[in-house]
Amino acid sequence: MDVSLVHRAGAVVVEVRGNLDLDSAPELAERLDEVLALPRPRIVIDLAGVEFCDSIGLSTFVVGYNRARAAGGWLRLACPGEFLERLLDTLGLAGRLGVYATVDDALNGHADDMRPRPMP
Repeated sequence: MDVSLVHRAGAVVVEVRGNLDLDSAPELAERLDEVLALPRPRIVIDLAGVEFCDSIGLSTFVVGYNRARAAGGWLRLACPGEFLERLLDTLGLAGRLGVYATVDDALNGHADDMRPRPMP
């Protein structure tokens, strides 16, 4: 897996490529930690290059989302492939985390309009 950070429009786009699973999720968590240390972090995770995601990867999204919200910021997901989009929807995470078709949509989304609830 490869994770890179790109600063755009007052936010950080976290580009993830490859499989997101038990072995690789800690790398994503470390990179998210860097961004979550910022005041009011604004994060978009670009999932266009994710080929597979297991429960550990999903948990990484939820933990990052909760931490960003607690710090007065937000975390949004963008560009999930068909498999990941179905998985997020089936588990009820799509409506809570905020899933956008494109990175630009996620950057321009309005968190207040979504009314997300904290994840358990």
